[in-house]
Amino acid sequence: MFGWEDDPHRRNFAIGQPIDMDVPICIDLDRFVERSNGVFGKSGTGKSFLTRLLLSGIIRKQAAVNLIFDMHSEYGWEATREGKQFSTVKGLRQLFPGQVQIYTLDPDSTKRRGVRDAQELYISYDQIDVEDLMLVRGELNLSEASLENAIILRNEFGKSWISRLLSLNNGEIQEFCETKMGSKSSIMALQRKLNRLDELKYIRSACPHNYVGQILESLEAGKHVVVEFGSQSNLLSYMLATNVIARRIHHAYVRKAEQFLQTKNVRDRPRQLVITIEEAHRFLDPATVGQTIFGTIAREMRKYFVTLLVVDQRPSGIDNEVMSQIGTRITALLNDEKDIDAIFTGVSGAQSLRSVLAKLDSKQQALILGHAVPMPVVIRTRPYDETFYAEIGETAWEEMPTPVVFKAAEAARADLGI
Repeated sequence: MFGWEDDPHRRNFAIGQPIDMDVPICIDLDRFVERSNGVFGKSGTGKSFLTRLLLSGIIRKQAAVNLIFDMHSEYGWEATREGKQFSTVKGLRQLFPGQVQIYTLDPDSTKRRGVRDAQELYISYDQIDVEDLMLVRGELNLSEASLENAIILRNEFGKSWISRLLSLNNGEIQEFCETKMGSKSSIMALQRKLNRLDELKYIRSACPHNYVGQILESLEAGKHVVVEFGSQSNLLSYMLATNVIARRIHHAYVRKAEQFLQTKNVRDRPRQLVITIEEAHRFLDPATVGQTIFGTIAREMRKYFVTLLVVDQRPSGIDNEVMSQIGTRITALLNDEKDIDAIFTGVSGAQSLRSVLAKLDSKQQALILGHAVPMPVVIRTRPYDETFYAEIGETAWEEMPTPVVFKAAEAARADLGI
């Protein structure tokens, strides 16, 4: 029913096994990437490991290209393995060195962790729009009046409105308000609070290089992009950069998709793109979902060849309409009743599945249901270890575990009829 991983007609990926059986449970990656999906579970249940498994499968099977906003630097080069003794596991760059590119918003932190060949990434003031500030209004403590005056400033100065605002003195602000009907107190408050952006390492008054365009070029070339935040992983920094970058990438995909629909030429078809975000409820809660590019992507489904992979421990914080659009839900242990209710939004037979979810172990178990599997199933997740590295990654033969080499040799002998 769940197929097998080496099916020549489908991009199947084994994500685990049933609790009491030794057979693989595969998800259909083509069906998986054509809709937005979610990985949910309370803190410490292995959401990042589950997500890394899924991303590895997408890369290995070439089902889509990935843009991963790596808030805690867990997906790019390496991540810490949970346990009493400190150890690390390989990130996507180590598994697929020829296919994954790391961009960093904090080059010093990235270098300290021994990451090689990471590209620096900066954002200029002229790339930040009022819609981006609406998303982080809580972090910047912006009032509604300040945002309304930000729109007046943008309409007057265009893309350079933030730089112009920060350079204005009190007299110039007074003169501007008299001619443009703005509020001096609100504009001065906006100026004072936007000065906080100078504290973000990746913000520049102007950038001579189009870094977001470089990311888009990497994606168009089939490269998978991990954006690391390093020490810039606070919510203000994460939410602002993620929204700015994703909005521009999405706009480019809209243009490319419309061109493809016009020409019907297969060479114009954009590569399917999966954008991975953590702390997803910050972008998709009912109050802000209409102001973020991620709410737009979630509602569009696959119209423009862009979907989301949301990772979150508070699914109840995500807007119900967005949750209803989540195609496949992979859920580790949850305790909060509101979070459990959110997981089963729009799912038939939810009552029986609720009891299944409540019985999961806190480690290496998850309930999978939705578009990419034929039926709901509880799995013991696939180990993310040396054997997995050898099976999935771009690993040299001499680095593979001996049992894996023997297994591959036996399969080759069988193919040759020896």
